[in-house]
Amino acid sequence: MHIPLLLGRGAAVALSLWSLAGAFSPAQAQSADIRPLRLIVPNQAGSGVDAVARAMSSSLAAAFGRPIVIDNLPGSGGVIGTQQIVRAPKDGSVLGMVSSNHVINPFIYKHVPFDAIKDFTAISVIASSPLVLAVNPDTVKAKTTREFIAELKANPKKFSYGSSGNGTVLHLAAEYFLSEAGLQAQHIPYKGTGAMTTDIIGGQVHFGMLPLVVAAPQIKAGKLRALAVSTASRNPALPDVPTVAESGIPNFEFDSWVAIIGPAGMAPSVVASTYQRLKEALATKEVQDSFVVQGFTSMTTTPEQTQPFLISELEKHGKLVKRSGATAE
Repeated sequence: MHIPLLLGRGAAVALSLWSLAGAFSPAQAQSADIRPLRLIVPNQAGSGVDAVARAMSSSLAAAFGRPIVIDNLPGSGGVIGTQQIVRAPKDGSVLGMVSSNHVINPFIYKHVPFDAIKDFTAISVIASSPLVLAVNPDTVKAKTTREFIAELKANPKKFSYGSSGNGTVLHLAAEYFLSEAGLQAQHIPYKGTGAMTTDIIGGQVHFGMLPLVVAAPQIKAGKLRALAVSTASRNPALPDVPTVAESGIPNFEFDSWVAIIGPAGMAPSVVASTYQRLKEALATKEVQDSFVVQGFTSMTTTPEQTQPFLISELEKHGKLVKRSGATAE
């Protein structure tokens, strides 16, 4: 994984980025345009969202013409850091990078001190990542999703699935699959994808919805069997693996995503400028290549597209949380 900047909360920006300021005159150096851009990531360093932020940092610095400070503020599933985005200045000097958890947290926590839609300015969804329906090849006979559905229906109390925790994307994706297929299975929550993957490989649990970047190496090594991908189209990393929708559950679509947002009340001109610069950064080969390695698909929705997308995702995940009965651990 390429990590161009190693920045944490309150960390200084790498000297190489400060050299960007050298192209400006002393008078310009005092302007707001070259103040560091603070990017709040409500996740711990080393997480998938953090990896996206760091993969983009150099390209963002070039596109914005200013240094980038990545500020990791984890805690309460992202609620703590996201609250700081709400309180940030509205001039575009502070942005937030959030994931699908942004629209899950309102339903699994008893109190979230902000509205996931109204308290933010939607700017762009920048990346998505498919999930893979993966099974243990020794404990599951099925070779296809249709066979797997039949196997689960014939043995409704036999099978279990792992997730990275109650109310997480992996939990809700599996619950969505089971619900749409009319199936039941025992949920075994873990504290992250590592232990979950290990136990699926070891046969302690039978299956799970895994991030592509986690599942692909184990599938290629023969330790897991891929039955389907969760997205609307097949993924180039696993071209022979059909989608869930192709496999007997029409219209099934589920992925995890990463978006850039700001505090509510940003001026339209600031939003437009921010979006154009994000688009420029995302178009670089460095970012594109890094996203592929990490299992993400690069994308850039416009602010006008992003707002309704977040609303629809909030509605979808709310229904899934209610169906699953998930609460924060």
